[in-house]
Amino acid sequence: MNHVVRKYFADFEKEEQWLNDMSAKGLALVEYSWARYVFEESAPGEYIYRLELLEEDPKKAKSAEYLQFMEETGAERVPAGKKPSGKSVYVNPRWVIFRRKSAEGAFTIYSDTDSKIKHYQRIYRLWISLAVMELIIGVFNIMLMFVNNPTALNRVNLIMGLLLIVLALFFISISMPIRRKITNLQNDKLVRE
Repeated sequence: MNHVVRKYFADFEKEEQWLNDMSAKGLALVEYSWARYVFEESAPGEYIYRLELLEEDPKKAKSAEYLQFMEETGAERVPAGKKPSGKSVYVNPRWVIFRRKSAEGAFTIYSDTDSKIKHYQRIYRLWISLAVMELIIGVFNIMLMFVNNPTALNRVNLIMGLLLIVLALFFISISMPIRRKITNLQNDKLVRE
């Protein structure tokens, strides 16, 4: 029997921890999409989950090679959900969820500090690029308000501009803890060297 859970995460580490907690309760993730997770019953703690933001789209050779390598280590990629039409439900294709049987031992993706730093930097760049894009479009909408003749459209531009700026600030707030983790990892690396 499938269990559908709707939940939103801005922090991938919390999402990963939650998936592992669900696994410990005997629920294995079998499909996901944005803020929607489909679980099926399994043995408690059967799987260990790890999340990763790939460097490139999974269809590109480098990512396809990496995904093949992960499969060879015993990890499988949890598929993204499909609409009734057969098209994928929107999920950033670079975000992947891996699972591996816990009986195979510990499952880590990043074994060294440099690879962790690179992963956090990819995530940081994603959030910052979204923030910059929303900020630019928001400011542009507000500027349009001053350029257009006074109409109801001006209010729409103002409201949309302000909402996009708030969204940009939200993306920046998500990125700041990631930036701190990058800085802490870089400082730890310097101390060890």
